[in-house]
Amino acid sequence: MEITQDVTSGKLHSAYAVNTFDKAKEALEAKGYRVISLEENAGLRVQESAGSSISQRGNWTREGFIYVPNKGAFLTKDSPIMAKAKQATDCHRNGNEFYLNDEQVEESLADSVKITNTKIPTKRFADEALTSFAFGKNAKAYGEFLKENGIDNIQVYLANSGNKPFARQAWLYWVGSDWSSLSGSGILGCGDVGVRGVRASDEVAKPSAKNSRVEAYTSKNIRRALREMGHSELEGQLLEELEELGK
Repeated sequence: MEITQDVTSGKLHSAYAVNTFDKAKEALEAKGYRVISLEENAGLRVQESAGSSISQRGNWTREGFIYVPNKGAFLTKDSPIMAKAKQATDCHRNGNEFYLNDEQVEESLADSVKITNTKIPTKRFADEALTSFAFGKNAKAYGEFLKENGIDNIQVYLANSGNKPFARQAWLYWVGSDWSSLSGSGILGCGDVGVRGVRASDEVAKPSAKNSRVEAYTSKNIRRALREMGHSELEGQLLEELEELGK
């Protein structure tokens, strides 16, 4: 699968791969990239200009949309699809939703914002809860960037809710007239769309192999992995070992 690197300046380099979500994500990660966040995506678009490849291509990001019956729709920074990319993509290939259990819902909602407004003026990106959460430190600059390029509002597209909680991955549209909207209704099984990745540029100091290994495995991810493997009793021992490695 071809990996196209189209951002080569600044602190972050970025590339994209075109395929189904699971395969494109895997290909990017094999080349040292991680799936881009909305905040990073917005910052790189401002950096690169509206006519650049990163602005003129839409792409999946690492955030997710969570749909919970009787509660509403939420944007989360902890998308459960990221850890189950193939399973979630297979669900969509087969015409099903990627349904969530209670534990996945609770974990996802821990770092999320409820979606109460689906049409947001670009001049209010830093003030609106959703866009401030999504684009972080780049919210104001990205809103101004879109407005300068003729976009006064963005639309947030949502899937139809069901009777069981499910997740969809976040998709950021390209920059254009009436575009650059945010979608939580996309289907992962389509093979002609892109996943975008980022990695530190050569100018950024890279962590040592030992430290990067320890930082990659947070206690939250360790607990989740051990539960899924049926070895939750090993959590304490493994965390102690990782702490020793980091000394």
